[in-house]
Amino acid sequence: MNKLPDFPWDRLEPYKERARAHPDGIVDLSVGTPVDPVPDLVQDALVRAANSPGYPLTHGTKALREAAAGWLRRRHGVAVDQQDVLPLIGSKEFVAWLPTYLGAKRVVFPELAYPTYDVGARLAGAAGTASDSTLALGPEHVDLLWINSPGNPTGRVLPAEHLRKVVAWARERGTVVASDECYIELGWEDEPISILHPDVCGGSHEGLLAVHSLSKRSNLAGYRAGFVTGDPVLVKRLLETRKHAGMLMPQPVQAAMTAALADDEHAGRQRDLYAGRRTLLRPALEKAGWQIDHSTAGLYFWASNGQSAWDQVAELSEIGVLVAPGEFYGSAGGRHVRIALTATDERIGAAVRRLQ
Repeated sequence: MNKLPDFPWDRLEPYKERARAHPDGIVDLSVGTPVDPVPDLVQDALVRAANSPGYPLTHGTKALREAAAGWLRRRHGVAVDQQDVLPLIGSKEFVAWLPTYLGAKRVVFPELAYPTYDVGARLAGAAGTASDSTLALGPEHVDLLWINSPGNPTGRVLPAEHLRKVVAWARERGTVVASDECYIELGWEDEPISILHPDVCGGSHEGLLAVHSLSKRSNLAGYRAGFVTGDPVLVKRLLETRKHAGMLMPQPVQAAMTAALADDEHAGRQRDLYAGRRTLLRPALEKAGWQIDHSTAGLYFWASNGQSAWDQVAELSEIGVLVAPGEFYGSAGGRHVRIALTATDERIGAAVRRLQ
């Protein structure tokens, strides 16, 4: 195992303390953790399944798998067999362990990326490369290529044409493509598309995996509820490995996840909340001197006022607003900050007033 980096958010503590000292309290826009309530129908399903004394199935219930497949078909035009859906104890654990499951020796991930892609490569003892260009990867074989659309932290959406090229490149070389699609229901100016959509993959899921999470769509970050689907051969291999490792999603969470995936109304209401917060915060940031780059989907603004990332963090902490420095996501983020929309309407309103 390669040495793991220090946990980056620990470095924000001094700025968090400064922001907390604001007379009206901190507005924490540094992390993408949901703050709105878990939908009642999801809580009810959890409670009804609370008497679950036996071990749950690694593969999950058929009802859960069918709900996930139904959601993909209904909302994203993707057809998968319910047998090829595998529940995850939150998507992060899967991101961290997929290189190990695959025995990967070389892992490639985006230049600006969720840090866990790199951590997963290190845990597997693999060589990790940050690159947005397959042309720059050279002749050495790549075992696993991560893509993330909509992207964290940038909110960038990869169009179908680009994804088709990635799939063709990977299939020529026997590379597994894992697409992190946790923000797929939060397209704003651009509409995200799944790697498993027939317009991208030609109707074949060979060599492809799509990772989904209910943390953003349904406020289930505290439930640890996600799933992966795609290539039936890969999913079966992952299932067998996870059985041996005891990666079991609790039965009540499976029931809650089933209810969440079967209902689109609560997701629409949550999307409207984020849209409203976006509409308020963006012009306030721009008037205060921040340029918003990409950010056409997802839960963040990728912003810069031209200073170093840490200078921007310091400046905003003085008015009680905490954001994440772009360098947390790669060296290319040294002059950007990531600003999350995951705060209450009241706290977003406080940030807007302070920026003015």
